Amino acid sequence: QVQLVDSGGGWVQPGGSLRLSCTASGSAFRVDAVTMAWYRRLPGQAREFVAALQSDGRKDYRTSVKGRFTISRDDARNVAFLQMYNLTPDDTGVYYCHAATSTEQFWGQGTQVTVSW
Repeated sequence: QVQLVDSGGGWVQPGGSLRLSCTASGSAFRVDAVTMAWYRRLPGQAREFVAALQSDGRKDYRTSVKGRFTISRDDARNVAFLQMYNLTPDDTGVYYCHAATSTEQFWGQGTQVTVSW
């Protein structure tokens, strides 16, 4: 059974940084063999795409986070990351890790990110 555990959220002032982690476990599940992604749910809004990392290393980002967020993974530790710089209050929300194979998809439980003074 595949499990994704999100962590690293918290409170930060505007302009600050956070690094989110998505620790994967489960039989034969490898973060470098699937598409890993981050989504977020901003207050009062539907969940939206933030960033994705394909198994071949290609990366995609939501326009509003390009240049500020970086998705990466540590294959040895089976962990995916979302490094976030220059955070703004508009980034406040719950961030979810997502993994997709050709037949299944999995979600982390979410981690709260709050950006405010």
